[in-house]
Amino acid sequence: MTFRKQHFTLLLVALLALIALTACGGDEEEPTPTPTKTPVPVQVESAPAPADTPVPVAPAQQPTAADQPAPVAQPVFGVINATELNVRSGPGTTFDILRAATEGQRFEIVAVSEDGTWAQLAENGAAIGWTALEFLTVEGDLASLGGEASTASQPASANQPAAVAPATPAGTFLDASMTSPDFGGQAFLWWREEVAHRDLELMKDSGFRWVKQSFAWETIEGAGKGVYDWTVADRVVRQANESGLKLLARLSSDPDKTNFWAGHPPGNAANFADFAAALAGRYNCSPSAVGCIQAYQIWNEPNLAREWGDNRPNPAEYVQFLGTAYAAIKRANPNALVINAGMAPTGDDSALAMPDDKFYDQMYQAMGGNSNGYFDALGVHGAGFAAPPELDPAEAAANQKYGGYRFFAFRHVEDIRNIMVRYGDTNKKIVILEFGWTYDSVNPDYKWHGADAGIDMFVQADYLKRAYQYAAANWQPWIGVMSLLTMPNLDWMNDGNPNDEEQYWWAIMEPSNINELIWRPAIIELCIYFNGVSGQSCKYDPN
Repeated sequence: MTFRKQHFTLLLVALLALIALTACGGDEEEPTPTPTKTPVPVQVESAPAPADTPVPVAPAQQPTAADQPAPVAQPVFGVINATELNVRSGPGTTFDILRAATEGQRFEIVAVSEDGTWAQLAENGAAIGWTALEFLTVEGDLASLGGEASTASQPASANQPAAVAPATPAGTFLDASMTSPDFGGQAFLWWREEVAHRDLELMKDSGFRWVKQSFAWETIEGAGKGVYDWTVADRVVRQANESGLKLLARLSSDPDKTNFWAGHPPGNAANFADFAAALAGRYNCSPSAVGCIQAYQIWNEPNLAREWGDNRPNPAEYVQFLGTAYAAIKRANPNALVINAGMAPTGDDSALAMPDDKFYDQMYQAMGGNSNGYFDALGVHGAGFAAPPELDPAEAAANQKYGGYRFFAFRHVEDIRNIMVRYGDTNKKIVILEFGWTYDSVNPDYKWHGADAGIDMFVQADYLKRAYQYAAANWQPWIGVMSLLTMPNLDWMNDGNPNDEEQYWWAIMEPSNINELIWRPAIIELCIYFNGVSGQSCKYDPN
């Protein structure tokens, strides 16, 4: 449905009447961070964990032979013996690809198909999908397993996201599987615990399934090599896990920080890999882990010199950087998803920048045409600029009102997919790490494709919904998480005027204090769409 302005007006009136909540917290001023300027975490004293209390057990009488329990079946495991293997939603090649498994990964086998050629895999007690038995080295007795454990979904229709079995907590953690497309968004969880909780609940209620959060290297290991402060990171991961959302962590550092001990890329690659390994080990999703991070983004926009230590962008250097981090994360958590950095949209090809399509192509050349051992899904950025989401990139290139380059269209993602196809990398998904539309009316670098292009908050809402709909109809099964920009950040309001903060205009909600909720059409429209996909209704729908 289209979110009509009169309905949104009614919603605002209703909210002003209904949401008069008591303010929480004090008036202490917080730092003013940005996604790359993250303050050093404040030490918070944690309550000690309660000691395990054994339950007294009465002495048992000697059992008779008839009382002896039946033998407990031993688990059966399978080790992937192919370079890369698709895990599907059912036992056959017609079912949707849920994820890829790589050589050496070990999973429990919980069922075998009736024809004996497919195995259902599980990790940490949760079924994750089916794969061909011939590519598994089996450890244990397959005869001890029953037949097919469940009826798998048939491939989805072209206009709905591909269905997967509902995510089942492994202990308390969700697996890293993705629907096609899957619903994600950037959030600002680092600075205010109570607002983070509120925003995670809003995202969950609105139908999001993934939340993306920056884990700035210098805020965790800023004091020196191997000196970690996990205080805030532990809290953020715990809150994300408790919300029922899967967590995509962006690992990078502030390019403007001049006194960070580790320096800048590419020279900091080994130290960065050690940091990534420590993070992935701490949050490795096992039942005994501190928490669970399901997916990792490795750095940000290395096709810009400012993000690459003020060095000329170099795809081969980034590939080496990426591969080192990939191996470190996989040693700590073989089931984590590793995603390369998204690239900045630019037409500049100089010492300062490199076009994203050229950068991706040269990445594949540096990898020898084989991305195994470098990433599990290809990360891209997909801002829509002045164009509606369905616009052909050729039209954006031909028409100056859209910007005059193919990358000014949301569907430029298809250009990057074509690079993957050219190198035969068709089994891996694309993850859109950032996308959206701004309706900026203030900042000159953005207003030309915001308010000056006729985009207001209602058009923004419509374009975002249509982007997900276009992906569902045209990009299955290769599109994974689409992480939009953005939930709001209260710190945009610190100077009393959020309008001069360009990120403010991308947000799907107004920055809202803990005692208020100030809606924008985008979050309502997406809430209606996301919930509708799963047959639910949006609790915030004014209709």
